[in-house]
This record gives sequence, structure tokens and C-alpha cells, in this order.
Amino acid sequence: MKIAYVLNTYPQPSHSFIRRELQALEQQGVEVLRLAMRPSGAALADPGDQAEAERTEYVLHAGAGRLLAALAKEVLAAPRRFAQALALAVKLARASDKGIMRHLIYLGEAAHVKQRCAVAGVQHIHAHFGTNSAAVAMLAYELGGQAYSFTVHGPEEFDAPHALSLGEKINRAAFTVGVSSFGKSQLSRWAPFEKWDSLKVVHCGIEPERFDDPAPLPEAPLRLAAIGRFVEQKGQMVLVRAMAQLVENIPDVHLALIGDGEMRPELEAAITGLGLQRNITLTGWLPEDGVRQELGRAHALVMPSFAEGLPMVVMEAMAAARPVIATCIAGTPELVLPGKTGWLVPAGDETALAQAILELSQTSQDKLSAMGQTGLARVLERHDSAREAARLAAHFRKAIGK
Repeated sequence: MKIAYVLNTYPQPSHSFIRRELQALEQQGVEVLRLAMRPSGAALADPGDQAEAERTEYVLHAGAGRLLAALAKEVLAAPRRFAQALALAVKLARASDKGIMRHLIYLGEAAHVKQRCAVAGVQHIHAHFGTNSAAVAMLAYELGGQAYSFTVHGPEEFDAPHALSLGEKINRAAFTVGVSSFGKSQLSRWAPFEKWDSLKVVHCGIEPERFDDPAPLPEAPLRLAAIGRFVEQKGQMVLVRAMAQLVENIPDVHLALIGDGEMRPELEAAITGLGLQRNITLTGWLPEDGVRQELGRAHALVMPSFAEGLPMVVMEAMAAARPVIATCIAGTPELVLPGKTGWLVPAGDETALAQAILELSQTSQDKLSAMGQTGLARVLERHDSAREAARLAAHFRKAIGK
């Protein structure tokens, strides 16, 4: 079985879950052709991401001339079919704020993808995210290419379902994947009842062997980790403000903010303004080994997000046998069980977040260790990458008819 993965930007530091899914599929004998529209503009610190970049074909590197030639080939081969695909691209553009020119580029990318998949013997196309990658997969199908499916992670797709024509993409897909039960419920809002059976849940996965010997909880003063892009939806500013409350009671508390992004200057200014330079360290993006080392130094992960799908960082922290303090949003309550694997707090409430961290600091090491072990068992049961890849491969085979 040969599958093409269609992605917008790949690999990216925050998308290691896609890499794990691809590699788990390949370990089970599925051939995967990686087709991304463009490479990441971010520095790739992880050797695994660097290796994936070498294996990925970048559609826009073909150049405008080749994309136009691909479109011309489709016009000549099947004018009526091309007209239908063009009409679909215009329909998508009218719903979107991206404009007609952007969607004509998507059509050119789709023509290239369709033809490249035909040459490679691809039997099915799968896209990640319900954004332009799913649009390209759908337009390639409309041009006469292979059937497609796509995985929706959220929250971007759930924030703008009309602009992204999410229902159109679901209706034409062989199947659509949500990464949590919550995600599937959101897809159900935009799918007619007769398409509900095509909505699947396939969790993002971790590799259990990478977490087979979790570090014991440190004896040092309270140390926390938070991981994610520095953007508004991740809520790091709320956590910084919560830290300002905490230092009054726990002056030695330390937080490692792992990641980077457009909000870094604002976070640095807030940390300085609140006098938290000795309590908060911004590490930048770290390779996977570096993230595991930071989790090993921490007593808990804190996830203060305003919007998520089902965060990989929560899975990785639980796999490292660490309790999790997270906001009660989206699919997170499917993993974080209050009193058993961590704490859930309202999103945006810095005082509630500070209180949960204070409770953590007052919890015995034995209790925290037990919570970590419960979390480890739960995440291994629900998010084994090999098991989830096998579930996805079964959906591919059914779509192909094998």
C-alpha cells in the first residue's frame, strides 16, 4: 500500500506527531510519499526533523512554470473535469478570505500533486489539517486523482469552519479523522448525518520505548515546564502572571518555557517587568531529547492554553510520569483526570492556575509519583503510536478497497 501525505509546511518543530505517525506507518509496511507545499522557515533543531526534511518533496520548489504546465496538461486531458475543479476552487475562494489568486495556486499545486502521485503509484492521499493541505488534496481528487482523507487537529479549523469550507472537504473525503472524541464531535457539526460514519478518531501517538525509564521526581525546589509556540492561543502570558502570584509563597519556584514564536518579545518584557528573571527561563525550541530532559527535571507540566486539539505536550509529560496542570478545554479532559493524573483549571484564570500550582507544591512526593504513574499507564493505553498507526492504516485499506 502506498500513501501520499500532503502537508502545507513540513517538518516543523511543533509537528513531531506527524513524523511519528509517518514512521509508525512505514514500520508496518506502508509506503509514504511526503509532499509538502513548502519547507519550514523555523530552524530544525531535532535530527529527526532534519532527516524528514531530506525525504520531503516541496511542491512550490517546482516553480510557477511547472505548476502552470501541470494545469495545462489537465485542461488538455479532461477539459470538463478541469472546469469542475476550477469551479470548486472558485467556490472555496468565495468562502475564504484568501482570495481567488491563492486558490488558483492551490489548483496548480493540486495538479502537480495529482500527476506526481500517478507517477509514484500512490493509492490514496492523506492530508494533515483541514486548511490548504486538505484543499489541495480535495482539488487533486476533483481533477481525477486518488481518493483522499484528512486529519483535523484544531483549534484553527473549528474557529473558521465556513472560511475553510470544512463541510465541503468532509463531504468529498473518503473519511475524516479527529484526534479526540471532542474533535470528532466538532466535525459532526459540519457533516451531514449520512457522512457521520466516515468520521473517525485516531489519536496522535507517542513512542513508548522512548519513555521506558521515566526519571524520578526531583527533590529540588518546585520546577515546572511548559511547552509550545509562543502565540496567543497557548496562554503563556497567563502562566507568567500566575508565576508572579506564586513567588510570594514559593520564592524558589522555577518555570522552563520551552518553545519560541512571535510573542517572545512580549513574554520577555513581562518577565522583566514582573521581576521574574530568576524564576523563568526561555529555552527556545529543543530537540526531543532536550524536551525529555526538561520534563525529567520538572515536577509537572503546565499547559495554560486557551484553545487546543489534544496537545502532544500533555501526552509526552504523562509518558514521562509527570502530573499535568492544564486548562479544561477541547480534548484535554480525555487525558487529564483531576486528582488522578493532574489538575484542570478554567482557561484564562491566572489565579486558579496559581492555586493549582500551589496545591501541587503542597502535595507529597509519593502522591505526585502515583499521579505520574497513573498518567503514564493512561497515555500508553490510549496513545501508542504503533497502535494508532495500525488503526489509520486500516482506514486507508478500506478506502482503497483492499
